[in-house]
Amino acid sequence: MAGDNIKIMLYSHLTMKSTREFWQRWAESLRRYQLHDLVASFLEAGSPLALIGAQAIYFGEGFMKSEQLDALANMLEDETETRAFAAFLSRDGASL
Repeated sequence: MAGDNIKIMLYSHLTMKSTREFWQRWAESLRRYQLHDLVASFLEAGSPLALIGAQAIYFGEGFMKSEQLDALANMLEDETETRAFAAFLSRDGASL
């Protein structure tokens, strides 16, 4: 039983790390299209929408598999990570 808990914790740590590796790229793409403020607002306010978005991404994986899509879905499922990314977008956009 204890070994299972360690595996779960290790997996979630690896997932969180791989999710944050994409943040800079995502922020740059959103900034390029001037969507960073809008997306940050939706992420801060729309927790149920984020979960629906994650489920839509998982559903679409049957058609298109991508490490970035996995990372995006994982981030959207985790409210703490979603809010952290929204703060990153706001902070990153304000510094430019």
